[in-house]
Amino acid sequence: MCCQPLRSGRWWSGFIGMGAILIIYTGEIGAADGLGGPDALAAAEPASPSTAPKSDAFWVYLGTYTRKSSQGIYLAELDLRAGTLRLKGLAAALTNPSFLAIHPNGRWMYAVGEMGDFQGKKQGAVSALAIQPDGTLQLLNQQPSGGAGPCHLAVDPTGRYVVVANYGGGSVASLPIAEDGRLREPVSVIQHTGSSVHPQRQQAPHAHSVNFDPTGKLVVAADLGLDKLLVYRLDLASGKLAPHDPAWVKVDAGAGPRHFAFHPTGRFAYVINELASTITAFAYQADRGRLEPLQTISTLPEGFTGTNTTAEVQVHPSGRFLYGSNRGHDSLAIFALDPATGTLTPKGHVSTQGKTPRNFGIEPTGQYLVAANQDSDNVVLFRIHAQTGQLTPAGQQIQVSMPVCVKFLRAHR
Repeated sequence: MCCQPLRSGRWWSGFIGMGAILIIYTGEIGAADGLGGPDALAAAEPASPSTAPKSDAFWVYLGTYTRKSSQGIYLAELDLRAGTLRLKGLAAALTNPSFLAIHPNGRWMYAVGEMGDFQGKKQGAVSALAIQPDGTLQLLNQQPSGGAGPCHLAVDPTGRYVVVANYGGGSVASLPIAEDGRLREPVSVIQHTGSSVHPQRQQAPHAHSVNFDPTGKLVVAADLGLDKLLVYRLDLASGKLAPHDPAWVKVDAGAGPRHFAFHPTGRFAYVINELASTITAFAYQADRGRLEPLQTISTLPEGFTGTNTTAEVQVHPSGRFLYGSNRGHDSLAIFALDPATGTLTPKGHVSTQGKTPRNFGIEPTGQYLVAANQDSDNVVLFRIHAQTGQLTPAGQQIQVSMPVCVKFLRAHR
């Protein structure tokens, strides 16, 4: 069982006994032992967030690797008025929940279980979890991810499907979501093929992320091993993925595309290239599902000669700033974004106050950024300047073992 509610100022947790749990970009296994039947599920479901009063706090969910002392997904709380970040405890005990996605209804969460073996096959896992009134998570069920090493997933805007990227297997898959939030087994698995120029990292496909376009009908999958962004159509009736036309766009050879983000207007998109430490900007034609390269720019300061790979990229809710994380330089690169042209202008760097910032998140109001440092086991809060986009440490950080994903949900009150 996952973490239980707060009692007498302490957190209590238990384990389900399943190896891993997680979800991905597009026989059903039954409810986990101890969860009971449909009646137990109904009792576990929280009230809809739309019926709850708005609060000035966000729950911050932290996905982790469980190689050291982490036990799964952790819960923190960000108070917008006070500017504080407080660790509440373990939200769910899972194996390597390295990426998370929250359902549009705010009641369910999905997590990838990044592993190479699940149920005796070379595949990872995807977990479905119910978000409890106190923010903790209750496991609903798990399904195979359709490939080894799932590392990223997304929920379609209608809330009917999860799409997952399998890094180790070099594939993408789609899984239907049942009416009670549980996952059904994959209905579509697409295997990528090919390679690129890097002798160690690009000898095979490595799907690294999946993102829905603003229409919700197309999925962009960044494949680090192929130096391509592949575009798929999602059939909302069947849940199956199929190559779009045009089916892909290439980035520079050896760039290694990793994570991807659309501009709030939907007119532009950005991919961060892990191996080259660059960001490529695109114009996006939503009616055609077409990406047209505009610009490629470095994430590193001029003159830097050390070793570096990039990880996360996000656009500020205002659409005026963009941020990318550097692992090695251990910084967040700050860019001004021209909303008319989509192009980027470097505006400096800020230390993440830790080592290997694999992920970060910008809370929905755009006032704060939370950075997760994988190899120093700390999560750091930054204030975002509304006019310049510059980042200032807020003097708040928490300790979590190997944090690698940051997701926000407005706290229930």
